[in-house]
Amino acid sequence: MAKYQDVDEYMAQLPDDRRAVMEQLRTTIRSAAPDAVEAISYNMPAFRLDGRFLVSYEAFKRHYSLFPWSDGMVAELGEEMKPYAVGKGTIRFPADKPIPFELVTRIVEIRNREVAQEARPERP
Repeated sequence: MAKYQDVDEYMAQLPDDRRAVMEQLRTTIRSAAPDAVEAISYNMPAFRLDGRFLVSYEAFKRHYSLFPWSDGMVAELGEEMKPYAVGKGTIRFPADKPIPFELVTRIVEIRNREVAQEARPERP
């Protein structure tokens, strides 16, 4: 497996149909987190916010994944997450169905809040 230096290099290796969906994910995440910086993490596209991990995403044969989820996110989004939450940290969108980009936006907005809370020092 190739080691990617940046997200553009990762995207370039994808088949056209997969690249189009991944570019939509990239654009959706960037819109929901305009201050986040693109990176490669665990050899997949990712975004970092204020130096902290925000989300990563990946194209697989039968699905697209978004990492990470949190218990708070699942609780906040409730029933909307059930078809997609498959394990600790993994949200899977079937490749043969449209990705709910509005849900992706909400997920990233929740992650924005979580990362901001992590960055704040606790007060006594």
